[in-house]
Order: sequence, then C-alpha cells, then structure tokens
Amino acid sequence: MRLWSLHPRYLDAAGLVACWREALLARAVLAGSTSGYRSHPQLARWRACPDPVGAVDAYLSGVLDEALRRGYRFDTAKVGIPDRTLRLPVTRGQLEFERRHLLCKLRLRAPHLCAALERTPEPHPLFTVTEGGVENWEIR
Repeated sequence: MRLWSLHPRYLDAAGLVACWREALLARAVLAGSTSGYRSHPQLARWRACPDPVGAVDAYLSGVLDEALRRGYRFDTAKVGIPDRTLRLPVTRGQLEFERRHLLCKLRLRAPHLCAALERTPEPHPLFTVTEGGVENWEIR
C-alpha cells in the first residue's frame, strides 16, 4: 500500500490508478469493512486523525481531482463527502523519500515524467509541509 504524500500530478497513469485503488482499500480497512491490511504501517497516519475515514475521503478527493483533470472516469460514489478544509502534516523528509521512491518507478515506467521530480515536489492538497525527517510509519 502506497498513499503518496506527493501531489497526484506527479504520478504516471499506472501510479494514479494504483493510488486510487490503494486509498479505497485503506478506506475500507479504516471503516472496518475488510479484514486485510489492518496492520499496514501507513494506516497509522490516518488512524491518528479524529475521523480516519473522512481524512481518507479528503485524500481520495485530491486523487479524484487529478483523475478527472486527465479525463479518467473513477467512480465518485466510492468516496464520501470530503472535508476540503482538512489539512494534515507531512514532513519535508517524507516528501523527499517519496520523491526518490517515485523517481525510481518513473525511470522504468514513464521516464518523460522524471523532470518534474528533479526539484522538491508539491504535496498532495491534503498535506501541509512541516520540518522533519522520514515519517515513523514509513517502511524503509
């Protein structure tokens, strides 16, 4: 499971579809409607929120916005009404970790997208950047 802190615009088609699918899985886990992946470390970020499912809905809305911008037809009925004012912190170290991780994937799948990640990327609209290293929940 990879729920990117990077803005979805940096993802290639495969990455955006996978992000959508994995965020829906995270939503299902947090809602208690599936038994798999309950112990996944990335879920810690969402469980720390007062409304974990609502936070994932806000995340999914950012992914959905990018999908719609590209002309994709993701099922909007799978997402609750997002709180578009919600902001969660993400550290600079986490963004840098994800930037490097995504670059490795894009070099193989979509090298033409690598240039956008040569500089510090913008976060997903849900996140506000704070100082700090790689998040504790990150699998390294």
